Amino acid sequence: MKQGIAIIIGAGPAGLTAAVELQRKTQIKPIVLEASHEIGGISRTVRYKGNRMDIGGHRLFSKSDRVMQWWLDMMPLEGGAGVCAFSGQVAQTRDPFKEDLVMLVRQRRSRIYYLRRFFDYPIKLSGDTLRKMGIVRTVLALLSYMRSALLVQREEKSLEDFFINRFGRQLYLTFFKDYTEKVWGVSCSEISAEWGAQRIKGLSLTKVLSHFFRKLFHAQEGGIAQRETETSLIEKFMYPKLGPGQLWERAAEKVFEQGGEIHLGIEVNRVNVASRADGDRITSVEGLNERGERVSFAGDYFFSTMPVQELIGGMVPTPPKEVRDVSAGLVYRDFITVGLLVDHLSLTEKDGSPLKDNWIYIQEPDVLLGRLQIFNNWSPWLVAQPDKVWIGLEYFCNDTDAIWKLSDGEMARLAIAEVAQIGMLKAEDVEDWHVVHVPKTYPAYFGTYNRFGVIREFVDGMKNLFLIGRNGMHKYNNQDHSMLTAMTAVENIVNGVETKDNIWAINVEMEYHEKKEAVPAEEAAPLHGAVPTTVSSI
Repeated sequence: MKQGIAIIIGAGPAGLTAAVELQRKTQIKPIVLEASHEIGGISRTVRYKGNRMDIGGHRLFSKSDRVMQWWLDMMPLEGGAGVCAFSGQVAQTRDPFKEDLVMLVRQRRSRIYYLRRFFDYPIKLSGDTLRKMGIVRTVLALLSYMRSALLVQREEKSLEDFFINRFGRQLYLTFFKDYTEKVWGVSCSEISAEWGAQRIKGLSLTKVLSHFFRKLFHAQEGGIAQRETETSLIEKFMYPKLGPGQLWERAAEKVFEQGGEIHLGIEVNRVNVASRADGDRITSVEGLNERGERVSFAGDYFFSTMPVQELIGGMVPTPPKEVRDVSAGLVYRDFITVGLLVDHLSLTEKDGSPLKDNWIYIQEPDVLLGRLQIFNNWSPWLVAQPDKVWIGLEYFCNDTDAIWKLSDGEMARLAIAEVAQIGMLKAEDVEDWHVVHVPKTYPAYFGTYNRFGVIREFVDGMKNLFLIGRNGMHKYNNQDHSMLTAMTAVENIVNGVETKDNIWAINVEMEYHEKKEAVPAEEAAPLHGAVPTTVSSI
């Protein structure tokens, strides 16, 4: 078996998956370096006064049996969830009322809030939807969709082209444009169509209608695989009882149990490169610990999930100018979530019961708010007091924006005012709040992204360096994709495969033909989830 030391930068899904897989398949010791003091990256769970916040919302669902089984190896399914259709075997189950290490099976529900009304997501051509849209919007939507479906499609140079080709201009303007631009901060015409091809490749109005009629005439199959269903249309998903961070905290425990190391509070800022006849190699990385001391970690293999911009900026000797220029021009979108503890929401279901949504996409143009999560509906164990409602309000911005620089109190007041403005709650019903800033949440598909091949060629030339995960590859991967990049990198080491092509191919030409999540465009971010995260998120 392969031996040595692997230095893994980042204790998020990709980094921890790499550590666990190395221990399962090799004798290589993983040493994980995490800049923060938390496990899970953007899939962590934030704790506040007994309440828990999911950063971006993380539905655990994958068309990869391997990923689904990996999750359940970490956390058994809740009792009564039935047969796991992805494996054809009855899973080990546990009672969430008696144990914490349990994977819940949740019913998915998300809606769009537009014109101060709820629209199902994905949009259903029901009488209710048509009434809410109005006759003029409905006719324009049908005509524009027919035009896009029947006429020769425009060349897809931008995300705007991608949406119009699949939904028509009117539906694009109604349900995609404003939200997507709220997420990314630029016009859809400036975002590469590659983002749509990666995140929502299979979703179209035709697929939405097909899914609707299949549900109408056929009973839902048991289990949680839903293999033939577009990810945006799935009906069920798995979810850790105490939030997504619980899964990764369990993975970290596994790493420790098998002799691996995880060091928190170490921000890597120097990557030492040595030139050799057979190609450049990383020899060690350096950073500062929480006491301000410089520490160094040498290894045989290096896995990076840190932002590509920071990786290239920390390399010594300095990379070629073209590589540095492309790296400096990469763009990231940042994220703020505000948790609000409230007595009740002003809006309810038609029967007067509390809203059932996991998340709600806020399409209203008069507020900055992008998405709203109701944590009670992800897992009741995320809320300390069952008679309270615990929600998360999500904002997308750049770290240079005024909103990013607001104090926590100012940010909370803005969030409360906005959610009250759109009629979701009354400001006086808010009992408490908590603000979380998440930098570099979403790698953007504009800036110098169209020249990213320059960076890829450079880093791929380093035989012992593996870029994995979302920020590690500057690629809007969902959680399962990030895990698969780590699994593939470990397999390459085991099998002596030197090319990195199969790692970069994850979520491009997926073997399991995944068609990833769409929301009006976030989890195109959100994160976890916009059209989305997304992200599963965040």
